[in-house]
Amino acid sequence: MNILRGAPQRIVSLLPSLAETVCELGQCHRLVGVDRYSSFPASLRQLTQVGGGLDPHIEAIVALRPDVVLMGTSSRAGDRLRALGIKVVALEPKTHADVQRVMLKIGQLLNVADAQKIWRAIDAGVSAAAQSIPPEVRNTRVYFEVNPGPYAAGESSFIGETLTRLGAKNIVPAALGPFPKLNPEYIVRAKPDLIMIGQRSVDGMAQRPGWQSMRAMREQRVCVFPAEQSDTLVRPGPRMAEGARLMARCLAEKAPGAKQAAEARL
Repeated sequence: MNILRGAPQRIVSLLPSLAETVCELGQCHRLVGVDRYSSFPASLRQLTQVGGGLDPHIEAIVALRPDVVLMGTSSRAGDRLRALGIKVVALEPKTHADVQRVMLKIGQLLNVADAQKIWRAIDAGVSAAAQSIPPEVRNTRVYFEVNPGPYAAGESSFIGETLTRLGAKNIVPAALGPFPKLNPEYIVRAKPDLIMIGQRSVDGMAQRPGWQSMRAMREQRVCVFPAEQSDTLVRPGPRMAEGARLMARCLAEKAPGAKQAAEARL
């Protein structure tokens, strides 16, 4: 991390979750530019867009005269920006522990007291979502698709960790990494009880080899999340508790034991 003289007043963010964290810390006004995918809060859409996290427009970033650029560690733009004398902070949360660390680091960078309170709120929200899960749907075997590829949320990702806290079983083991690209036939062989997928990935899903034979597909145990909800779910930031609530609702409504759970409550 480059050393900064004082808290930065002009920030460019190249990762949606980092921009959301800056705003959650009450410092949205310091953002002068964001990547093309940053959409929450809505005010971010009014800022200058500087391309994607992996393919940012360097000239556009330089023109904004940022004190610091926040970016993912996987971005290749860091070295180019540093060579131009721009301070860069590379952070890429993939697990719950990462998210907590990133929030603390951004809090320190912006000189905001008690950034830890954001994590405490997330943690409490995920716990509350877990407590809302009917016992009948626990241990449901879930396949969570992050985006077409298909790329999945593995057991070791922040999404996988949330599913574990909700009492679900992930069909993608930690050994495959946080967000592995899978062969569609792997998913068929794994026989998930429930599929969680974003609207952007649904087109052509039924045409994937063997997918129509899956019980989850035949019995319509598929939760399709609209784009806005999907963004909430796949971003490791302040809205993770809302993501947990969306997954908990999916389990309560679509998991194999959901009907019995609903009847038991009547």
